[in-house]
Amino acid sequence: MATETPLRPAGSAPLDDPGTGRPVPAPSGGPGTRLRRLIGVDEALLSWVPEERTRYTWYGALVLNTALLGALSMSLALGTFRSDLPLAAVLGAAAVWFWVVLAMDSWLVSSTHGTAVKKWSLTLRLFLSVLLGLFIAEPILFQIFDKEIRQEISVGNAQKVADYRGMLVACNPADGASTADRPGCGRHQLKVAGSPAELAAQIESNETRMTTLQAQVTRINEALDGKMATEQRECGPDRWIRRGGWDVTITCERARKDSSSYRTTSKIDTYEKQLAGMRDKAQTLEAKRNRASDAYQPLLQKTIDDKTRERAAGLDSQGILTRAHALHTVAGSDGFALFITVVLHLLLVSLDALPVLAKFMSGATMYDRVLGARFDASRRLYTEELQVEQACVRMEHDVRRHRVEQDTAERKRRTEHAHQRAQAERAARERTELEERMERIMRARRV
Repeated sequence: MATETPLRPAGSAPLDDPGTGRPVPAPSGGPGTRLRRLIGVDEALLSWVPEERTRYTWYGALVLNTALLGALSMSLALGTFRSDLPLAAVLGAAAVWFWVVLAMDSWLVSSTHGTAVKKWSLTLRLFLSVLLGLFIAEPILFQIFDKEIRQEISVGNAQKVADYRGMLVACNPADGASTADRPGCGRHQLKVAGSPAELAAQIESNETRMTTLQAQVTRINEALDGKMATEQRECGPDRWIRRGGWDVTITCERARKDSSSYRTTSKIDTYEKQLAGMRDKAQTLEAKRNRASDAYQPLLQKTIDDKTRERAAGLDSQGILTRAHALHTVAGSDGFALFITVVLHLLLVSLDALPVLAKFMSGATMYDRVLGARFDASRRLYTEELQVEQACVRMEHDVRRHRVEQDTAERKRRTEHAHQRAQAERAARERTELEERMERIMRARRV
């Protein structure tokens, strides 16, 4: 390939000064070579600038350190937020994240080699590296401030539980009165059986129904008394008639039938039984209300305690958002804590972004210039190769065009020769035919 073309003849003699002789052979293997290979350094090209070997060795070490820091951050995050995961799963996820960070940083650094990289391109790479650093830094910060975060979460959860219990107590008075009209009590009302207020509502409802039913029974009884009075008047002895003996009149029979029918259709017996049941229920509810004031308070207290324990058990203390909010609260509550948080954020992000940041600050190195020269030479060689290929193709087309022209001329010549020969043969046949005709005419004349 064009990029592998040596910059000087392989057999040329080195300079007399061994310190300035080029190329300097690359060391065979070793950790330094592997570190430089991580960031895409060409050892053959680096042999022309051996002074850069130390720089790029530490450059590769920075990339490796960033990947190790990412693996540590992932293991800390999984160990903190998913304590139920087995150790093998945590180590596997950390190994995968180590490879992802290593591949990304290696690409970010290797893509900056050469003088063709622009500042804006480095800025975009730096921005991507900072985002990666922020993701890696947070779990480490959570571990650094673990004690303060746990204390803040504990205090915050205790305050939430106390506020919740206070709302339950305020929205559920000891007498069981309804507090639905109070602000904020709609979601904090408890359903406890046997509350004095509930029994009072049942007594009031029962009394209302008793009053309504009593009025209905009174009306029916009044109507029934009227019909019975009519029956007694029409069926009195003074109204009897003789029918083989003394008997009541038809009007009496109608009055008796009317009163009997009304007693059945008005359901007076059913209503009186219901009214008696309501009176018994009223006495039972009244007795329950008298005992409820002593029994309701312990039940209400037990229900409030159960709800409070459920609320405390439902609060999160290990989630990433909970810990992030706690860290924000700790940083906002104290100026020094905020300063330490900001400094640690910047330090960890700088460490994570250091591979690209180092390239951004150091600018183009001699290796970049040599690599840029190789790129330029490769581009020129490739351009010349394209020009040679184009010239060869053009000459091949010229040869093919000349061959076609020659072939066309030869075919024209053969076509013209065949045409002339055909004309000559046709003329000969015509002359022969004319001669035969003349001979026949002459014989005819002689005869």
